[in-house]
Amino acid sequence: MAAAVLTTVSAATLSGCGSGSGASGKTIKVVYQQQLNNSNHIQADFLGPMVEQFEKANPGTTVKLVPVTASENDYYTKIQLMMRSPATAPDLVYEDTATINSDVASGYLRPLDDYLKTWQDWSAFAAPAKAAMKFSDGKTYGVPDNTDTRGLWYNKQLFAQAGIPVPWQPKTWADVLTAARTVKSALPGVTPLNVYTGVAAGEASSMQGFEMLLYGTPAADDALYDSKQGKWVVGSKGFTDALDFLHTVYGEGLGPSPQQALGANIQAAVGTEMIPSGKLAIDLDGSWMPNSWIRTGPKPWPQWQSTMGMAYMPTQNGQGSGKVSMSGGWAWSIPAKAKNPDLAWKFTQFLESRANSARWNSVNATIAVRTDVASDPEYLKALPTNGFFTSLVPDTYYRPGVPAYTQVSSAIQKAMESVTTGQASVGKAASTYDSDVRTAVGGDKTVQGAQ
Repeated sequence: MAAAVLTTVSAATLSGCGSGSGASGKTIKVVYQQQLNNSNHIQADFLGPMVEQFEKANPGTTVKLVPVTASENDYYTKIQLMMRSPATAPDLVYEDTATINSDVASGYLRPLDDYLKTWQDWSAFAAPAKAAMKFSDGKTYGVPDNTDTRGLWYNKQLFAQAGIPVPWQPKTWADVLTAARTVKSALPGVTPLNVYTGVAAGEASSMQGFEMLLYGTPAADDALYDSKQGKWVVGSKGFTDALDFLHTVYGEGLGPSPQQALGANIQAAVGTEMIPSGKLAIDLDGSWMPNSWIRTGPKPWPQWQSTMGMAYMPTQNGQGSGKVSMSGGWAWSIPAKAKNPDLAWKFTQFLESRANSARWNSVNATIAVRTDVASDPEYLKALPTNGFFTSLVPDTYYRPGVPAYTQVSSAIQKAMESVTTGQASVGKAASTYDSDVRTAVGGDKTVQGAQ
């Protein structure tokens, strides 16, 4: 599918990119994540040929790929440990945009402004994506590699069997729950709705799960963090309402069993087992889901294009624009203790050229961060879902770009898990969250949310 955007890059172009003068004969280590127990090697398959082309165009250079096999949370921990010491620090690291600020605050990353000011391609990157790379000091610490949006995937065949008309577009949370209850009643053995939850799924729980609900509540702009006051929101009705939705899903048996939902392999199971086998009707998930189903994915499934439908996630009561999405993505950053930052930058420019960005966004089913790629007809045709998920960008939210977010995210996951298992009521889980946040950031850094 992506063949149309695979552009051959000449050796002259490669050798001319970047400011790494004198880099010949040097080596860089490039670190990225390989999901735990996941047969998805799309990034490894993409980077391998990229390295070959780069080394051929730059004789004497060596690029060593270092995949870190770990869950999301463990990956963050492992790369932070690597970046602490010059002996173990990579030269280039793949960073989740949610953790860049905390890694900058810890002194792990170097600013890229001196490189960026002479790189003409930087003007082609979308402003929101570039803003996510900036720290409070005004400097930029990464080159965004992709972004994403989130919505509802649904199985049109299962909906037809359950008597739910398609195309389906719920207008409120209640509409989503009604469809899930209909599936539960009509199709025994089918999981009606997946909402990621708990500690094991890590940021997937916080972002695809909880924050897709929280930012759909009426006080969306200040739902999690009041940027004007620089304080974290506690005690809000929106937070309780989002937890209550989760409680309904798992309390009524509309989601996966708590044991499965809280397992370390839930993301892989959803994409490669539950959806392709027709065992999951609705999935609150991201634009990247076709990664699992395309020809080169871990679960090739040619029927996905005719089987799966897409709907935007509605706001709680249909207020505002009526839709909500969350966006994140990944970026390439250079550690502060990198041995060869110039060559790392040169390789980054190569990876993020228009041609290679188009190729990566197409094979990885991610949303483009370069505006020239986002409007490229070949990119839009590479996957039939690209147009829909790109259209959600105007209604999307980004996670707070402050270091304490990772601690707050962990508190969210803890609250979700306690509600999912029934170990705590919604009220108790929300109260514990408030206490955890105050402990993590300091009581003076919190503000009472809207009721």
